[in-house]
Amino acid sequence: MKYDFTSIMDRHGKDAIAVDAPGLSPMAPGGPKEGYDVIPMWVADMNFPTAPSIPAAMAARVAHPAYGYFFPTGEYFDSIIRWHETRNGVTGLTKECIGYENGVLGGVVSALNVMCSRGDNVLLHSPTYIGFTHSLENNGYRIVHSPLVQDENGVWRMDFDDMEKKIVENKIHAAVFCSPHNPTGRVWERREVERAMELYQKHNVQVVSDEIWSDLTLCDYKHIPTQSVSDDARMRTVAVYAPSKTFNLAGLVGSYHIIYNPVLRDRVEKESSLCHYNSMNVLSMHALIGAYQPEGHAWLDELRAVLTGNIDYACAFIAEHFEGVEVSKPQGTYMLFLDCTRWCEAHGKTIDELLRAGWDVGVIWQDGRPFHGPCHIRMNLALPLSRVQEAFRRLDELVFNA
Repeated sequence: MKYDFTSIMDRHGKDAIAVDAPGLSPMAPGGPKEGYDVIPMWVADMNFPTAPSIPAAMAARVAHPAYGYFFPTGEYFDSIIRWHETRNGVTGLTKECIGYENGVLGGVVSALNVMCSRGDNVLLHSPTYIGFTHSLENNGYRIVHSPLVQDENGVWRMDFDDMEKKIVENKIHAAVFCSPHNPTGRVWERREVERAMELYQKHNVQVVSDEIWSDLTLCDYKHIPTQSVSDDARMRTVAVYAPSKTFNLAGLVGSYHIIYNPVLRDRVEKESSLCHYNSMNVLSMHALIGAYQPEGHAWLDELRAVLTGNIDYACAFIAEHFEGVEVSKPQGTYMLFLDCTRWCEAHGKTIDELLRAGWDVGVIWQDGRPFHGPCHIRMNLALPLSRVQEAFRRLDELVFNA
């Protein structure tokens, strides 16, 4: 490989929650016992150096010693348009349809604020990304969950009958759609997206589609943009994206929406502007431009192969060594969602005790209950394979089969 996905990057003291917060954050309250280093497998960022074109683009801009007021450049918009055409086959995207957002969750809330009234019911699938739960509830929305169900092969599927029932019974006119799905890692097939959007059209439900994981499909899987499946889907959907998950840029802040419907677009842009704080950073602009260069494409292609290998390794190891632990193999993202129900029952352990046992030996994984997994653990595999292997060795010898 041309890029480095094997070196163990020391992130201590470099503003990284993933390695500096275990033992301090409520989401990772336990730190390792003496003698164990931290293997960060909780926060959804990557432990790889980013694509070299990104720091190069930022360094070139930093070299000019003035950082005053600015407008987004044509190159910024052109980079987004080219990226979506190359990666997702999107055509007809224009500068006017692209709008800046500080973050995807802020974009979701801005869109809902023009689709709904505070207190309205909003449809989401469960398991559910914790960020959706916090941001919607903080803004006065009531979440109605339609549970995903696993088929005979363990693949997570939408329950369209349940979705329609929930929409009708709760008078729902807005939904948050997560594609690829977090935390299950499902990459929706075109027919699934089409059927969901037909259901939303039937009941006049407007859609906010969080597609922040769209670049991180695993090998053999392809992202289908929600807005691409029909003319109606194009006009009823606000899609939100960011380079942050793809290239590990969350600390720079910077996302964007794509809205084809001009009336909806005007209203969302007005809503996003009301706080007077939703403004682009000049370095995050240049980071995106650097990311969406040809080198960014090449780096991402190698990354997807690395993540695919890590997930193949982890899922095979779990099946062979962790009796009673079930996982649906992800098709996208770099997260596992482990169902530990049968293991806990067989060993007389609680999920808290299991989490604690992992933290004690430095495997800093994440409680899945806030994601609506009752006895689940969420696990980040975006690390060098050697670190993944060491984590699973510890879990095998010191936790699941101790």
